[in-house]
Order: sequence, then structure tokens, then C-alpha cells
Amino acid sequence: MRRRVWPAWARPSDIADLLRLSGPIAVSRAAMMLMGLTDLIVLGQNAPGELNYVLNSWLPIGVSLGLTIGLLMGVSVLTAELAGVGKAHETGRIFRRGMWFSLWFGGLLTVGIALLAGPLFRGFGFEDDIAAGAASVSRILAYGLIGHMITHVAGSYLEALRRPLIVTAIMYAGVGINLVIDLAVVAGWWGMPKLGADGVAIATTGTRWFLVILFLFAVWRMTPAWKPSPPGPEGEGTRQYAVGYGMAVSNVAEWGGFNFTFIIATWISVAANTVYGMAVHVIGFCFMAYLGLGTATSVRVAEAYGRKNADEVQDASRLGIVAGAVIGVLLGLLVWIFRAELAGILVKSDAHVDGVAIGPQLVAIVGFTAFVIVFDGLQNVASMALRAQNVIWPPTFIHLGSYFLIMIPMTWYLGLHGGRGAQGMMEGVLVASIIAGVLQTALLESKAARRLKPARRSLT
Repeated sequence: MRRRVWPAWARPSDIADLLRLSGPIAVSRAAMMLMGLTDLIVLGQNAPGELNYVLNSWLPIGVSLGLTIGLLMGVSVLTAELAGVGKAHETGRIFRRGMWFSLWFGGLLTVGIALLAGPLFRGFGFEDDIAAGAASVSRILAYGLIGHMITHVAGSYLEALRRPLIVTAIMYAGVGINLVIDLAVVAGWWGMPKLGADGVAIATTGTRWFLVILFLFAVWRMTPAWKPSPPGPEGEGTRQYAVGYGMAVSNVAEWGGFNFTFIIATWISVAANTVYGMAVHVIGFCFMAYLGLGTATSVRVAEAYGRKNADEVQDASRLGIVAGAVIGVLLGLLVWIFRAELAGILVKSDAHVDGVAIGPQLVAIVGFTAFVIVFDGLQNVASMALRAQNVIWPPTFIHLGSYFLIMIPMTWYLGLHGGRGAQGMMEGVLVASIIAGVLQTALLESKAARRLKPARRSLT
């Protein structure tokens, strides 16, 4: 009898390695989405009509965060490089450079959003109360931008020095603090005033500065961040920011594109914005599994690429894609099966927004997100695997085309012009996600290790 031969990328040892790497990262990154989901649930149960203020406010905030997270990618990359060659004691200058950038660039963004939020939302033609509510939330969130950048720098630095569990512990402490503040100033517990959407923004900003304290203490006690370090090689400072240019542009495209769809949903109606926004948060929470898988795949691809082994690069890439498809199908099935229960967690079954019963609509659209989840994950895993082998700009162009040139017009046409409301909006997201997922996967297969010579595979 002929023995079954498994594909080279499906070796059990490689699958175990991928899961070992991706699991802790996904758990850590899920903390951020848990904070947002907590905000959504508490606000949805107490003041669902104000959810549109929070959703719209994230347009300037999300674009700012996506840009800065990309530009700060060099903190992780350069720290890991130095640590990998036994020079972890020299990484303090990398951390301090990231901190300095966070302070001055974060300060500029904070001032800009505080001054321009009002005119921005009035310029979208919103009614006065919606424009004022979104602007107020944006300003409060802007006061936490510097804190968000500092925690990102510190977290990336700790992870690059192989201290990921510290980051996870601190982030989940933040989840608890965020929930307490939400219950106080959104739900009105302990005699506190119910501040609605502004309360959510206060919880987010307050939690971010609480995390700053914890992260800086951890960095001070566990790393050489504040110790003197020798000057870096010529051009190191420029490279620290340049390494993240492609990711910064991709983040602006994806985050900006998704956040602009909230503006379109508001043009339809406040109820459509509320239903659509809740459904997008379900996608976002599932996306954390892909973020862990994509990061782990990029690490395995980068290691193989560094060894100049084309076969291993292809195997690591293909395993990541297949794992992404399997996880996507499983997550999609779970969301579809439990769509009614998920909707019930997000909002009361008899909730009304602007006289519209949003419960039944939410059940239907949450179920539809199951299809989006599969392809949204594929595009993330594929693009991260591409960047791990120095293919930077082609996946960036796919993001720009998918989320700006396709998703925004499609959501406008189907949701607003076509009169399909929140359901039409999500159909537009699905079209863009399918295109992004298919193109990124095809690009990965065509580009994977093409500049490397294939290694001779063992015949045993």
C-alpha cells in the first residue's frame, strides 16, 4: 500500500510552531478589541442612539493611529535585529527615539483634531447634534493619542525583547479598568452621571493613560531602555521610520476606508449607522485571530527568508494561508450559528433608534458578516507574509485599491444610492474583502521567494 505523502507545508511540526507563535499574540491583541467591544456593549445597552457619535469620531482618530502605528513599526524591527545579534543592551536609543516621535507627532495630531473636528463633521453635512456629538467624542479621544503611541512603543519594545507575557498582562489590566470606567460614566453605576458617548471616550482615554504608567514602569524595570547606549550606525534613525512607510499607507487605506463607511452609513440614517457599526465590531473582534496568525506567519517567513531558503518561504506562506482559510470558515460558522445571541449581547432585543427597531436588522447583518470574516483574514495573513520577504508596496497598492477605490464607492452605491441600508453597506464590504483577499493571496503565491534559489528538498 502506498503511504500518503502530505504537502511539505503541512508538516505537523510546522503547524505546531505556527500555533505556538500565533496563540499568545492573538490573545494579547484581542485585549484592544475587547476594550472597544466593552464600550460598544455598555453604550448599546444604555444609549444606543449615541453609538453613531463614537463610530463617526473614529475617522480622524483611526487614520491618525493607523499612520503612527505604521511609522513606529521600526521600534520592533530594529530592536529585534539588535537583540538577535546579542546587542540588546544597545536598544535604548531605539526606544527613546520612538518615545520622542510619539511626543511631538502625537502632540501635533492632538492639536489638529481638537481644532478641526467640528468643521470636519459639519462639512460632512451631518445634523447639528450628530456633528457636535462626534466632534466632542473625537476631541476627548484625541487627548489619549500620545498615550496610545507611548503604549504602542513600549509594548512593541517589550515584545521585541521577548517579553510578550508582560504586554498581555498589562493590556488585560487595561480591559478591566476600561470596563469599570464604562460602568461608572456610561451605565451610571455608583451614582455617577450617565455621559453616553462622551463617557465611552473618557473611558478609552483614561485607560490609555493608566496603561502608560504600567508600561513605562515595566520598561524601566525589565529593559535597558533608559540606560546609555552607543550611537547607532549612520542612517539608523531614518531607517527606523522608513521601514514602516508601506504599513503606514496600508493602515491609512484600510482604517480610513472602514471608518469613512461609518460616515456613509450616517448619511443613510442613524439606525443604519448603529446596526452597521455593531456588525463591523464583530468582524474586528474575529480579526484578532488573523492578526496573531498573520504575525506568526510573517515571523516564520522572515526566518526562512533570512536563511535564503525559497522552499521554506513558500511552505511557511502556504501554511499561513491554509490556516487562515480554515480559521475563517470556523469563525464564520460560529458567527452564523450564534448570530442571534451575538446581537442580543450588543443591544437589547427591543431597542429602538430613531423609531426603528434595530434588533432584527442586527441579527441578519451579524449573520452576513460570516462571509466577510473569511476573506478579511486572508488579505491580512497574505500581506504580512509578503512584507516579511521585503515585498512592501504591491500589497499596499492592493489595500488602497480595495478599500478606497472599491469599498467606499460600493458601500455608497449599495447602501445609500441603492437603498439597501446597512445590509447594502456590508455587501460592499464583502466585495472589497473578496477582492483584497484573492489578490493578496495570488500575489503571495506569485512573489513568494522568487528572488531566492530553491533549496533541494530531502527525499526522505
